[in-house]
Amino acid sequence: MANAVTSLCCVVLAAVVVVFAQKRSLQGARVQYERMGSDVTMQCGTLEADASVTWKVNGTDVKAQRVEQGSRLILKQVDLSSSGLYSCFQDPGGERRDQINLRVGTPPKDPVVMCRSNTYPKGFYCSWHLQHLTYIPTEFEVQVKHNQRSLDVQRDPIHKNRCNVKFPELFSTFKYRVNVTAINALGQASTIISFDEFNIVKPDPPEKVVATPIPNNVRRLEVTWSSPSTWPDVENFPLKYFLRYRPLIREQWQHVELSDSTSHTITDAYAGKEYIIQVAAKDMEIGTWSDWSVAVHATPWIDEPRQSTSTTEAEVVIGRHPAHSHKPKGNGQDYSRQQHIKENLWKLGTAL
Repeated sequence: MANAVTSLCCVVLAAVVVVFAQKRSLQGARVQYERMGSDVTMQCGTLEADASVTWKVNGTDVKAQRVEQGSRLILKQVDLSSSGLYSCFQDPGGERRDQINLRVGTPPKDPVVMCRSNTYPKGFYCSWHLQHLTYIPTEFEVQVKHNQRSLDVQRDPIHKNRCNVKFPELFSTFKYRVNVTAINALGQASTIISFDEFNIVKPDPPEKVVATPIPNNVRRLEVTWSSPSTWPDVENFPLKYFLRYRPLIREQWQHVELSDSTSHTITDAYAGKEYIIQVAAKDMEIGTWSDWSVAVHATPWIDEPRQSTSTTEAEVVIGRHPAHSHKPKGNGQDYSRQQHIKENLWKLGTAL
């Protein structure tokens, strides 16, 4: 048992040493970025062009298509698998002379940019993303202008590719201009968008949507909800709402548009059918509708079957004969008359 534990400890220690050594090697290596599909030349430090060297990648022989010219290593049409830590050793002593961390990737293409105000009238946010991976570190620069004036841009602490901007004024007729530039070691690309203030207003979906059956009403459902918590001033900038609902057995939605009410009674539900219900929100005057809220499910009130307890029905139940009853059919008078006739016939036969 002790030998097994010792062996396991040695294996773990060896793995830690290897990882530590790799990290130290990467820290001491210089980084070389190259475009996917290109031919790449790596130079072994400051050695002369005709120096004799041996190349390794990640500690093993280089197997990719290559050309070795003295102190240089040329890789043909590199791809993602060509990335790695390359080391060169001077012959004949085998002393390591250089390390290169080769990173293969692509330059960025135009980023996709979107801006929206879900906290009107406080401000808006812009987000962006690349449609294609670059495989190497890529940074973004953001500039926002309004009426030829640059605005303060705050990077979002939670969302990486997102920034927040405060409205410098409300009801402005000047357009906002946003420029997002993607930059990496192989190139850069930009996207510029412009918009009016009222075009980007879009609240978050309503919250706390609840649908409940109304007692003794088999076709009604009471739906309530709250305005989105991100909407900062619902009193001065009220929202209107759009409710949709349908039974699960149908695909077609029914719709109701409401002013500033946060409740609605559905009066035309199918009795006994489960419904799916969602709500959207919009500023009273500007902007677009929010996305739909999280769907909730509800079924109208279902009457419980009533148990009959009338006297007549009780008598009928009590008067029924058990399955193994031997009582004769007919009423009691018929039975007595038949018995009387039988007794008289027996007496007459005895006398004779």
